[in-house]
Amino acid sequence: MEDVMFGRAPIGGPFTLTDTKGQRRSLGDFRGRIVLLYFGYTSCPDVCPTDLMQIAAVLSQLGPRAEQVQALFVTFDPERDTPKHLDSYLKDFDPRLIGLTGTPEEIETAAKLWRVYYAKVPMPDGNYLIDHTAYTFVIDEEGRYAGVFPPGTEAGRMLALMGSMLR
Repeated sequence: MEDVMFGRAPIGGPFTLTDTKGQRRSLGDFRGRIVLLYFGYTSCPDVCPTDLMQIAAVLSQLGPRAEQVQALFVTFDPERDTPKHLDSYLKDFDPRLIGLTGTPEEIETAAKLWRVYYAKVPMPDGNYLIDHTAYTFVIDEEGRYAGVFPPGTEAGRMLALMGSMLR
């Protein structure tokens, strides 16, 4: 984590996953737009829905300029987050959010590139939660890592910091 925080480690890289419509999507598909990239899962009881509400608020507050931004949600839980479930869940926040899933190996590859941690935590009832990093990554129009918002960053703060990237 120190290597990431102090710029001693590369962050990010290209990956390809499957969207909720069954189409293979790569980060390169979104060149020319600012990307807000978030890793999480739909059964997350706290941080994921809170951060997704802020990302949706960013899109809403941008008005027509939201066309310059694409928000992506990569699930850590392809077992429960089927494309249909993922699509339905994300529409409740904003229909412009694109959900991405894949095989456990594909998701692991993307997580390693973006230096996010996740691990299943078994519960006594046989269910599980997923302990995970909860950052919103900002990717510039050229597809390069531009920054990260920590969990709980409010939409207004995101917009203020992204302002110079928007036309």
